[in-house]
Amino acid sequence: MFDVESVDAVVLDIEGTTSATGFVVDVLYPYSRSRFGALLAERSGAPEVVRAVAQVRELIDEPGADAVLVEKTLNAWLDEDRKATPLKTLQGIIWSEGFARGDLVSHFYDDVLPALRAWHAAGLRLYVYSSGSVAAQRAWFASTPEGDLLSLVSGLYDTENAGPKQEPESYRRIAEATGTTDPSRLLFLSDRPGELDAARAAGWRTVGIRRPGEPYYEQGVGDHPQAGTFDGISITGSTSSTGSTSSTSSGSTT
Repeated sequence: MFDVESVDAVVLDIEGTTSATGFVVDVLYPYSRSRFGALLAERSGAPEVVRAVAQVRELIDEPGADAVLVEKTLNAWLDEDRKATPLKTLQGIIWSEGFARGDLVSHFYDDVLPALRAWHAAGLRLYVYSSGSVAAQRAWFASTPEGDLLSLVSGLYDTENAGPKQEPESYRRIAEATGTTDPSRLLFLSDRPGELDAARAAGWRTVGIRRPGEPYYEQGVGDHPQAGTFDGISITGSTSSTGSTSSTSSGSTT
């Protein structure tokens, strides 16, 4: 059991942390790939699509890129697992509609949802910071195997409204947006050492999540505290906002 004291809020990465990377790569990526063409053709005038297409053109330095080249670029980025903002925006549109139709149901590791409920019940605020768009995050938590759990989450952040996940300034923006004046009261959970390093550089607390089979498992999380599951983390809430201290563990460990 790893103990974290005096925390007001927990900020969650998704892929490799709350949920299996394999689900994203094997289910969500093919789902979006098969629908990029139709989205670009049928929704070319939608503001979000227009903005994303303009961003693609800017990133590849092709101001006149047509829909065929844009789709080809999106698929190439998908193959590279590139966290490009316009790719994530368009994926978010497609996935949100897929979740709403019931084509998709999100994935969470078995230890995650009980932990989130316990932490929320103890008064901790929960936020999400993912490379996936806010729209995709919203759909993800609204379409879990246990139903709509958006009520557990106080805010959603992505590379557009916060910034790149490996830059400390992004974490400072989130701290400001959440009204947190003391960044050490924010705890970030992620499987990626570069993200954990950036959060720590911004003054946050960090715990690296290492799950067997995930891409970053062998690499490890550097010198950050680590846990294999969420029920290996015990969090003590701070007294800064409530005047009282609460302690919660999401489960039992040996």
